[in-house]
Amino acid sequence: MPQDLPPAGGYEPIQYKRNLPARGFRPSLVLLGVAGIMTYGFWKVGKGIREQNELAREKMWSRIHLIPLLTAEEDRDLVRRHFADQAREKELLGSSTSPYNSDRFVRPTYAVTPSKASN
Repeated sequence: MPQDLPPAGGYEPIQYKRNLPARGFRPSLVLLGVAGIMTYGFWKVGKGIREQNELAREKMWSRIHLIPLLTAEEDRDLVRRHFADQAREKELLGSSTSPYNSDRFVRPTYAVTPSKASN
């Protein structure tokens, strides 16, 4: 019985690759698109951070400029309370006494705060 042999010149090459067209965009275009979107997003975030910093700086300077006004208002309130306390003491005791050696106004070392803080 004769042996089975390949044909003369060999067999044709086997096609194992599929020749399908590539669907969608090329990966380089997708990468460029994503990079562009991310660059735009980072740019907008940077602008937002700069704006927040500017608003915080403006808020700080407005508070700094209001400190003298708020201090004066607090001083007026403390003096009003001091004189009211002296008047109440004079009404109750008949005379005004002081635990200090001078009649000079001494700023209290404690602050009177309302029981209900309004926020």
